[in-house]
Amino acid sequence: MTKAHDEGPGSGTPDKGPEQGTREERGPEGAVRGDARGEGRGGAGSGVRGWAAARRTILAGLRFTSLRLRLVVVFALVALTAAVSASAIAYWLNREAVLTRTQDAALNDFQQEMRNRAGALPPHPTQSELQHTAGQMARSSQHYSVLLTAENAAGQPVVGNSDLSTFTRDDVPVALRRAVNKEQPITSTNKSASHMYWQRVTDHGTPYLVGGAKVIGGGPTGYMLKSLEPEADDMNSLAWSLGIATGLALIGSALLAQAAATTVLKPVHRLGIGARRLGEGKLDTRLRVSGTDELADLSRTFNSAAASLEKRVADMSAREEASRRFVADMSHELRTPLTAITAVSEVLEEEADTLDPMIQPAVRLVVSETRRLNDLVENLMEVTRFDAGTARLVQDDVDIADQITACVDARAWLDAVELDAERGIMARVDPRRLDVIMANLIGNALKHGGSPVRVSVRVEGAWLAIRVQDHGPGIPQEVLPHVFDRFYKASASRPRSEGSGLGLSIAMENAHIHGGEITAANSSEGGAVFTLRLPRDGVDEETEQQERGAGAASHGRRPAGGAERAGNGDGDPEDV
Repeated sequence: MTKAHDEGPGSGTPDKGPEQGTREERGPEGAVRGDARGEGRGGAGSGVRGWAAARRTILAGLRFTSLRLRLVVVFALVALTAAVSASAIAYWLNREAVLTRTQDAALNDFQQEMRNRAGALPPHPTQSELQHTAGQMARSSQHYSVLLTAENAAGQPVVGNSDLSTFTRDDVPVALRRAVNKEQPITSTNKSASHMYWQRVTDHGTPYLVGGAKVIGGGPTGYMLKSLEPEADDMNSLAWSLGIATGLALIGSALLAQAAATTVLKPVHRLGIGARRLGEGKLDTRLRVSGTDELADLSRTFNSAAASLEKRVADMSAREEASRRFVADMSHELRTPLTAITAVSEVLEEEADTLDPMIQPAVRLVVSETRRLNDLVENLMEVTRFDAGTARLVQDDVDIADQITACVDARAWLDAVELDAERGIMARVDPRRLDVIMANLIGNALKHGGSPVRVSVRVEGAWLAIRVQDHGPGIPQEVLPHVFDRFYKASASRPRSEGSGLGLSIAMENAHIHGGEITAANSSEGGAVFTLRLPRDGVDEETEQQERGAGAASHGRRPAGGAERAGNGDGDPEDV
């Protein structure tokens, strides 16, 4: 029998003192004891380290995934680590207990047989006597093979074997034979020169227990070989059972983690939905509050903050609405006396040449300021229409070049404007509002940049691009973000100018209602460049309403024609 794996000899512990010429003590110093403790510890440690590394790898891969998945994975890995550790410890303890029990029973029985049968042999037995005794010893309840060796009267070695085909002297590990044959010195703690030793070996995957001892006082040397295959099968069954239990624990932990994650994350999910709706302007959004834990406190805090925000926004909207209504009412109220003043000023302008030369400058000042006041009132009324969402588009298919030429001609700017536009470029726009946009852009360029002003028209796919470029000093970088703000003055030293400060703002609002945009920049060639982009096909009614609503909402006012609710439309705050 060839041994595939040997373990060093070790002393058994069936008995604590010599009986009938045999004694069992610990093996010699430096001998390797064949047990499963080192194997059990190594296997469990390797498994735990492997799973710890796998957990770190999985967690690194899940760092940017959903919180629910991370909770489930962490729960599962913790449960798996605990289950594997518990299973490894349980396997090692049971393996040690089973092997120790079987080993002790076999060694005790072999020790007893050596005392009773081998000890009864003469000092120099014959081969037949050894063979007969070995057969008797092998018929014990422990079912092991026995090998007896001795010297006959002539000093020649003789061997007795209960099973010559499977257990021979060559099958006994050399280290075990050396330990059995070595005599120990007699001391106060060592009463016998001979001891019993054992070793576990593996042959073709089958574990065996090999034990050996000498008859104290002289006599044969005996070896026993017991198969540990039944115990190995029991350990394999235990390992499968522990593996199944670990899998069930992993599944159960994943289900529990899913339930826990759902319980914890459901309020967080509702809070996220509520925050998103609050950001969309639905200020009457409230969360359902249940329980007294930290998440319930968070929901109550959210509801309190939402209520405070709704109240503050409502107060601000009311004040802004009152302010806008005041501006609108004042604009309307000013129009009646302003109309009379304008009529009188026009008469005075016609008769200015016939008036006293000392009075003419005052008359011209009254006329110019009346026109400026009239423009300011008209601009204020236009702004209030945009803020209220009542501005309407009257779209028509127009030739852009003709439209811009008419705008320039009506204001006597033909000599100061260079138009680079091909005839026949058609677009669906509101002619009056496009005229307002171009008048403001070109007028602003002439006022601040000087002539000539270059106007170019280009088609960019489904969009129309109109560039207005002057040859002035350009716009300071700190002013560019504010050029479309209402009443914005680029220089604090010029608080009063000929303009109202609303022209570019009104131009931008008219571009927005068309579904377009105006951008301002400085040209690399010098001067400022304003670019108007409009869709060539115009905007449909639904898009127009959205543009009007966006314009009104951006100024803190709901579109006219209907109340825009931030809730679910049934008159109650919306629950999430």
